[in-house]
Amino acid sequence: MRRVGILAAMVWAAAGSACMGPVSGHPDTVIANPAQVEAEFAAATVTSLAADMDAQRTDAVALVGAASRRIAAIDAAGPRLASVLALSPGAVAEARARDAERVARRLRGPLHGIPLLIKDNIETRDLATTVGSLALRDNRTGRDAPLVTRLRAAGAVILGTTNLSEWANFRSRHSISGWSGLGGLTRNPHVLDRNACGSSTGSAAAVAAGLAPAAIGTETSGSIVCPAAVNGIVGFKPTLGLVARTGIIPIAASFDTAGPMTRTVEDAAIVLDAMAGSERSDPATIRADTMRVPYAARLSTAGLRGRRLGVFRAGSDAHPPTRAVFERALADLRAAGAELIEIDALPEPFTANAGGFIAVALPEFRAGLEAYLATAAPEMATRTLADLVTFNRSEPRALALFGQDIFEQALEAPGLDSPAYLDARERTRRLAGPEGIDLLLRTHRLDALISVTAPPAWPNDPAGASDALSMWGLTAIAAQAGYPHLTVPVGLADGLPVGLSFVGTGWADAEVLALGHAFERLAPRRAAPAFLRSLDDRPATAAALAPQR
Repeated sequence: MRRVGILAAMVWAAAGSACMGPVSGHPDTVIANPAQVEAEFAAATVTSLAADMDAQRTDAVALVGAASRRIAAIDAAGPRLASVLALSPGAVAEARARDAERVARRLRGPLHGIPLLIKDNIETRDLATTVGSLALRDNRTGRDAPLVTRLRAAGAVILGTTNLSEWANFRSRHSISGWSGLGGLTRNPHVLDRNACGSSTGSAAAVAAGLAPAAIGTETSGSIVCPAAVNGIVGFKPTLGLVARTGIIPIAASFDTAGPMTRTVEDAAIVLDAMAGSERSDPATIRADTMRVPYAARLSTAGLRGRRLGVFRAGSDAHPPTRAVFERALADLRAAGAELIEIDALPEPFTANAGGFIAVALPEFRAGLEAYLATAAPEMATRTLADLVTFNRSEPRALALFGQDIFEQALEAPGLDSPAYLDARERTRRLAGPEGIDLLLRTHRLDALISVTAPPAWPNDPAGASDALSMWGLTAIAAQAGYPHLTVPVGLADGLPVGLSFVGTGWADAEVLALGHAFERLAPRRAAPAFLRSLDDRPATAAALAPQR
């Protein structure tokens, strides 16, 4: 992570005296210390930063400077979160261009001048796209993924790329969430010896720690919502096909999508407004332009009164503090007028199809990855999955903590024209979607399903790496259906964040976001991270653990 510290210092220096300016929220006071901007930046949202720039209390260059200083102080040094892989060398120039447009009153939208981080499996034109792998460290394609092009067009400043679970947690069933050969292990900013979940680990930890107001993650099964939940932020997995996947290193085309990771639901809707849309290069998005709506504008049109929500409790009873937080959230929903209907179990045909996900993902991974590698940077020596397996066997760091059993299994997977694959794909989609979520919504006349998103962050343990494919709640069924899934902070359980999931039918993204926004407005639940070394460092815990003399 030393290169991040160096790059952060360079970006900070390039921002220069532009970091000096009025204190956010105090227009008559001039900043004497850029650290004051940094402190306010750490707690800011997309909407509050936009308001500050509109009021000329700060500008985009100052925000890039504040972000760079926090990354140098917290990510590369200090707690050493290891959430950011690289900073964009063009971020300051991009910020200056956005500031000039603001002076000329040529605003591009609510993201104008806002610094964002991008998960390092999504192509950005001035940085390598590595998916955390040493084998792809030279993959500088010079391209922006279409979703990044859209974000830049909306005025966002691409600050840099974030660490992730290597190969998006699809190299081994025994991988360590949040670890990559290039970036090391990302730490959970709430409690540093706890896991930050994967695979969009760096994006979630960076937003939670105040390194950027928003980041982009990707999900195949849980990789947006789990990191968002255990780091205490908002994460939204949109309907598959709403956001283009071109320029994203693929895992499984039937499940992959990108989505926003932010501090509020409103911010997630703003970022989604910029990302969403059809792209000819991704056939899955053919309906996106006709199905998309102004997501941020729709947030105020729906409250909770009279909404019927199906409560799915699987997993939440396993941890009493989590159960207590969940019950408080349910009480708040009832008090706001929502009708809660208990859902005892997911439909049996879906649960019986436990092997469907991997039967679809393995063939799609090999085909999609090799199609991507064929267009990767010329410097790249690895062009096939077999090349990657060979590289990892020859690179000590790559396999130091766990193996590559998924890679090896994918080498033997059937082709995309095989009857076994085609049957698994059709069955998995149907059982999760029309005969899964849709059946529950229709049978119980529900507006959405809710659950605890994931267990509280578990201890990092390299000797006992976690199963990357296991999740609580509604994660798997929403991912396999390709339906929208939102997680919203619901409080702390023994000092660890808990997320509340909202899941709806396909293309009901606006309705799901509106429900989450209405819940979020009931009471503030997002907690700033404490950067504790362990839960033992909490005063009450430390006192109880200390011997009595």
